[in-house]
Amino acid sequence: MFVAIDELLQFYRSPLGRISRRLIQDVIAQMTDSASGHRVLGLGYSAPYLKRVTQNAERVLAFMPARQGAQVWPKDGPSCTALVDPLELPLTDSAVDLVIANHLFEFAREPEELMQELWRITAPGARLVIVVPRRRGLWAQRDNTPFGHGHPFSRNQLHRLLQDHSFTPEIWREALYLPPSNFGPLLKSARIFEGLGRFAGPAFAGALVVRARKEMFPAVPRKRRIRQLVKMPEFVTQPAYPAQSNKN
Repeated sequence: MFVAIDELLQFYRSPLGRISRRLIQDVIAQMTDSASGHRVLGLGYSAPYLKRVTQNAERVLAFMPARQGAQVWPKDGPSCTALVDPLELPLTDSAVDLVIANHLFEFAREPEELMQELWRITAPGARLVIVVPRRRGLWAQRDNTPFGHGHPFSRNQLHRLLQDHSFTPEIWREALYLPPSNFGPLLKSARIFEGLGRFAGPAFAGALVVRARKEMFPAVPRKRRIRQLVKMPEFVTQPAYPAQSNKN
Protein backbone atom coordinates (compact mmCIF):
# COMPACT_ATOMS: atom_id res chain seq x y z
CA MET A 1 0.00 0.00 0.00
CA PHE A 2 1.05 3.61 -0.59
CA VAL A 3 2.69 5.65 2.14
CA ALA A 4 0.21 8.35 3.17
CA ILE A 5 0.89 11.93 2.13
CA ASP A 6 1.21 13.05 5.77
CA GLU A 7 4.07 10.60 6.33
CA LEU A 8 5.80 11.69 3.13
CA LEU A 9 5.58 15.35 4.10
CA GLN A 10 6.86 14.59 7.59
CA PHE A 11 9.84 12.67 6.19
CA TYR A 12 10.85 15.33 3.64
CA ARG A 13 10.70 18.01 6.34
CA SER A 14 13.06 16.04 8.58
CA PRO A 15 16.86 16.55 8.40
CA LEU A 16 17.30 13.15 6.73
CA GLY A 17 14.51 13.90 4.27
CA ARG A 18 16.01 17.25 3.26
CA ILE A 19 19.41 15.65 2.67
CA SER A 20 17.98 12.75 0.67
CA ARG A 21 15.95 15.20 -1.44
CA ARG A 22 19.08 17.17 -2.34
CA LEU A 23 21.07 14.03 -3.20
CA ILE A 24 18.38 12.56 -5.47
CA GLN A 25 17.64 16.00 -6.90
CA ASP A 26 21.27 16.29 -8.03
CA VAL A 27 21.06 12.93 -9.83
CA ILE A 28 17.76 13.76 -11.57
CA ALA A 29 19.06 17.19 -12.63
CA GLN A 30 22.12 15.57 -14.25
CA MET A 31 19.88 13.13 -16.12
CA THR A 32 17.34 15.64 -17.40
CA ASP A 33 19.75 18.50 -18.21
CA SER A 34 17.01 20.91 -19.22
CA ALA A 35 13.26 20.50 -19.67
CA SER A 36 13.02 23.72 -21.67
CA GLY A 37 9.89 23.64 -23.80
CA HIS A 38 8.93 20.16 -22.57
CA ARG A 39 5.64 18.93 -21.18
CA VAL A 40 6.59 17.41 -17.81
CA LEU A 41 4.63 15.04 -15.60
CA GLY A 42 5.55 14.23 -12.01
CA LEU A 43 3.93 10.96 -10.98
CA GLY A 44 3.68 9.44 -7.50
CA TYR A 45 5.30 11.85 -5.05
CA SER A 46 7.70 13.80 -7.26
CA ALA A 47 6.99 17.30 -5.95
CA PRO A 48 10.38 17.59 -4.16
CA TYR A 49 12.20 17.08 -7.49
CA LEU A 50 10.09 18.99 -10.00
CA LYS A 51 10.93 22.65 -9.42
CA ARG A 52 14.65 22.37 -10.10
CA VAL A 53 14.28 20.54 -13.44
CA THR A 54 11.26 22.39 -14.83
CA GLN A 55 12.42 26.01 -14.89
CA ASN A 56 11.51 26.64 -18.56
CA ALA A 57 9.11 23.77 -19.19
CA GLU A 58 6.07 24.38 -21.38
CA ARG A 59 3.83 22.92 -18.67
CA VAL A 60 4.21 20.86 -15.52
CA LEU A 61 1.70 18.48 -13.94
CA ALA A 62 1.96 16.76 -10.56
CA PHE A 63 -0.26 13.66 -10.48
CA MET A 64 -0.51 11.86 -7.14
CA PRO A 65 -2.21 8.49 -6.53
CA ALA A 66 -5.60 8.70 -4.86
CA ARG A 67 -4.59 6.05 -2.31
CA GLN A 68 -1.62 8.21 -1.28
CA GLY A 69 -3.24 11.63 -1.05
CA ALA A 70 -2.11 14.93 -2.53
CA GLN A 71 -0.07 17.98 -1.63
CA VAL A 72 -0.75 21.34 -3.24
CA TRP A 73 2.15 22.08 -5.61
CA PRO A 74 3.63 24.55 -6.24
CA LYS A 75 3.07 26.64 -3.15
CA ASP A 76 3.83 29.95 -4.89
CA GLY A 77 1.39 29.72 -7.80
CA PRO A 78 -1.68 28.02 -9.25
CA SER A 79 -1.88 24.38 -8.22
CA CYS A 80 -0.69 21.79 -10.76
CA THR A 81 -1.71 18.85 -8.57
CA ALA A 82 -4.38 16.25 -9.26
CA LEU A 83 -5.46 13.02 -7.55
CA VAL A 84 -5.46 10.21 -10.11
CA ASP A 85 -5.60 6.48 -10.67
CA PRO A 86 -2.08 5.73 -12.04
CA LEU A 87 -3.56 3.06 -14.33
CA GLU A 88 -6.14 5.46 -15.81
CA LEU A 89 -4.33 8.78 -16.26
CA PRO A 90 -6.52 11.68 -17.47
CA LEU A 91 -4.25 12.47 -20.43
CA THR A 92 -4.47 11.93 -24.16
CA ASP A 93 -2.03 9.72 -26.04
CA SER A 94 1.51 11.13 -26.46
CA ALA A 95 0.72 14.02 -24.10
CA VAL A 96 4.06 14.45 -22.23
CA ASP A 97 7.78 14.58 -23.05
CA LEU A 98 9.26 13.82 -19.63
CA VAL A 99 7.92 11.77 -16.72
CA ILE A 100 9.53 11.77 -13.28
CA ALA A 101 8.20 8.91 -11.15
CA ASN A 102 9.10 8.73 -7.46
CA HIS A 103 7.51 6.67 -4.64
CA LEU A 104 5.34 4.99 -7.26
CA PHE A 105 6.68 1.74 -8.70
CA GLU A 106 7.42 0.13 -5.34
CA PHE A 107 3.73 0.50 -4.44
CA ALA A 108 2.25 -0.49 -7.82
CA ARG A 109 0.04 -3.58 -7.62
CA GLU A 110 0.20 -4.00 -11.40
CA PRO A 111 3.55 -2.63 -12.64
CA GLU A 112 2.96 -4.04 -16.15
CA GLU A 113 -0.32 -2.12 -16.43
CA LEU A 114 1.43 0.99 -15.14
CA MET A 115 4.16 0.67 -17.77
CA GLN A 116 1.59 0.29 -20.54
CA GLU A 117 -0.20 3.43 -19.38
CA LEU A 118 3.09 5.35 -19.28
CA TRP A 119 3.89 4.22 -22.82
CA ARG A 120 0.47 5.47 -23.94
CA ILE A 121 0.77 9.00 -22.52
CA THR A 122 4.40 9.66 -23.49
CA ALA A 123 5.35 11.19 -26.83
CA PRO A 124 7.72 9.42 -29.25
CA GLY A 125 11.26 9.63 -27.88
CA ALA A 126 10.03 10.86 -24.46
CA ARG A 127 12.15 10.27 -21.36
CA LEU A 128 11.04 8.42 -18.23
CA VAL A 129 13.00 8.96 -14.99
CA ILE A 130 12.25 6.46 -12.23
CA VAL A 131 13.42 6.48 -8.60
CA VAL A 132 12.98 3.22 -6.65
CA PRO A 133 14.44 1.69 -3.47
CA ARG A 134 17.36 -0.63 -4.24
CA ARG A 135 16.55 -4.20 -3.24
CA ARG A 136 19.80 -4.94 -1.36
CA GLY A 137 20.26 -1.43 -0.01
CA LEU A 138 20.15 -0.50 3.66
CA TRP A 139 17.28 1.96 3.07
CA ALA A 140 15.01 -0.84 1.86
CA GLN A 141 15.70 -2.78 5.08
CA ARG A 142 14.63 0.03 7.41
CA ASP A 143 11.03 1.24 7.65
CA ASN A 144 11.80 4.67 9.13
CA THR A 145 11.74 6.25 5.64
CA PRO A 146 9.36 5.92 2.65
CA PHE A 147 12.10 3.96 0.85
CA GLY A 148 11.63 1.14 3.37
CA HIS A 149 8.06 0.40 2.26
CA GLY A 150 6.66 -1.41 -0.73
CA HIS A 151 8.52 -3.60 -3.23
CA PRO A 152 12.19 -2.65 -3.79
CA PHE A 153 13.86 -3.37 -7.14
CA SER A 154 17.17 -4.73 -8.33
CA ARG A 155 18.72 -3.25 -11.47
CA ASN A 156 17.93 -6.41 -13.45
CA GLN A 157 14.26 -6.37 -12.40
CA LEU A 158 13.81 -2.73 -13.37
CA HIS A 159 15.73 -3.20 -16.61
CA ARG A 160 13.49 -6.11 -17.61
CA LEU A 161 10.31 -4.21 -16.73
CA LEU A 162 11.35 -1.27 -18.89
CA GLN A 163 12.50 -3.29 -21.89
CA ASP A 164 9.44 -5.53 -21.85
CA HIS A 165 7.29 -2.43 -22.29
CA SER A 166 9.22 -0.61 -25.01
CA PHE A 167 11.43 1.66 -22.92
CA THR A 168 15.19 1.50 -23.39
CA PRO A 169 17.31 2.34 -20.30
CA GLU A 170 19.90 5.01 -21.13
CA ILE A 171 21.49 6.11 -17.85
CA TRP A 172 21.72 4.34 -14.49
CA ARG A 173 22.69 6.03 -11.24
CA GLU A 174 22.69 5.08 -7.57
CA ALA A 175 22.03 7.42 -4.65
CA LEU A 176 21.59 7.50 -0.85
CA TYR A 177 24.81 5.87 0.30
CA LEU A 178 24.54 7.39 3.76
CA PRO A 179 22.79 5.33 6.48
CA PRO A 180 19.07 6.20 6.94
CA SER A 181 19.51 7.97 10.26
CA ASN A 182 18.89 11.48 11.59
CA PHE A 183 22.14 11.34 13.56
CA GLY A 184 23.74 14.77 13.08
CA PRO A 185 27.39 13.81 12.30
CA LEU A 186 26.18 11.31 9.66
CA LEU A 187 24.04 13.94 7.95
CA LYS A 188 26.91 16.44 7.89
CA SER A 189 29.02 13.79 6.12
CA ALA A 190 26.34 12.95 3.51
CA ARG A 191 28.40 14.25 0.57
CA ILE A 192 31.39 12.24 1.75
CA PHE A 193 29.26 9.08 1.88
CA GLU A 194 28.00 9.75 -1.66
CA GLY A 195 31.50 10.29 -3.01
CA LEU A 196 32.95 7.21 -1.34
CA GLY A 197 29.91 5.16 -2.34
CA ARG A 198 30.27 5.97 -6.03
CA PHE A 199 33.96 5.10 -5.83
CA ALA A 200 33.37 1.80 -4.01
CA GLY A 201 30.42 0.69 -6.17
CA PRO A 202 26.65 0.39 -5.79
CA ALA A 203 26.66 -2.20 -2.99
CA PHE A 204 25.70 0.36 -0.30
CA ALA A 205 23.32 2.52 -2.34
CA GLY A 206 19.78 2.95 -1.04
CA ALA A 207 18.05 4.07 -4.26
CA LEU A 208 18.20 3.33 -7.97
CA VAL A 209 17.60 6.09 -10.52
CA VAL A 210 17.21 5.29 -14.21
CA ARG A 211 16.43 7.33 -17.30
CA ALA A 212 14.79 5.44 -20.14
CA ARG A 213 13.68 6.45 -23.64
CA LYS A 214 10.36 5.49 -25.19
CA GLU A 215 10.69 3.40 -28.33
CA MET A 216 8.50 3.85 -31.37
CA PHE A 217 7.29 0.27 -31.64
CA PRO A 218 4.13 -0.46 -29.64
CA ALA A 219 4.17 -1.80 -26.13
CA VAL A 220 2.35 -4.93 -25.04
CA PRO A 221 -1.38 -4.50 -25.81
CA ARG A 222 -3.22 -3.43 -22.74
CA LYS A 223 -5.71 -5.84 -21.29
CA ARG A 224 -9.20 -4.56 -20.77
CA ARG A 225 -9.82 -4.01 -17.07
CA ILE A 226 -12.80 -5.93 -15.73
CA ARG A 227 -14.79 -4.13 -13.07
CA GLN A 228 -15.11 -6.33 -10.04
CA LEU A 229 -18.66 -5.54 -8.95
CA VAL A 230 -20.96 -7.80 -6.99
CA LYS A 231 -24.62 -7.60 -7.89
CA MET A 232 -26.84 -7.45 -4.82
CA PRO A 233 -30.61 -7.80 -5.15
CA GLU A 234 -31.34 -5.02 -2.67
CA PHE A 235 -29.47 -2.53 -4.87
CA VAL A 236 -31.24 -3.36 -8.13
CA THR A 237 -32.88 -0.22 -9.52
CA GLN A 238 -36.60 0.06 -8.85
CA PRO A 239 -39.20 2.47 -10.23
CA ALA A 240 -40.27 5.30 -7.95
CA TYR A 241 -43.93 4.24 -8.17
CA PRO A 242 -45.23 0.76 -8.89
CA ALA A 243 -46.65 0.34 -12.36
CA GLN A 244 -50.45 0.19 -12.43
CA SER A 245 -51.87 -2.68 -14.38
CA ASN A 246 -54.78 -1.98 -16.73
CA LYS A 247 -57.80 -4.00 -15.61
CA ASN A 248 -60.60 -4.55 -18.10
